[in-house]
Amino acid sequence: MTIAEFKTTDPEGLRASLRALWWDAQGNWDRAHEIAQDVDNAEGAWVHAYLHRKEGDLSNAGYWYRRAGQQAARGDLEAEWSRIVEALLG
Repeated sequence: MTIAEFKTTDPEGLRASLRALWWDAQGNWDRAHEIAQDVDNAEGAWVHAYLHRKEGDLSNAGYWYRRAGQQAARGDLEAEWSRIVEALLG
């Protein structure tokens, strides 16, 4: 699935971490965060980290990046979102 297809898919058919990113792409950070905080694995932690970075809560984001085993991201949020989606779809 491409990112373009992902953005237009029915989110209910996606696993939770991707569903959270789908809701984030729709502009619903609260729904995305609600889903991500219930995913108790490295994938969910990575999405959770991204969401807190987007929110501007960098210390909380740092905690979640460490839980995910990922380097704390810097730079463009859209690029990070795409990188996570591609990794999770791959």
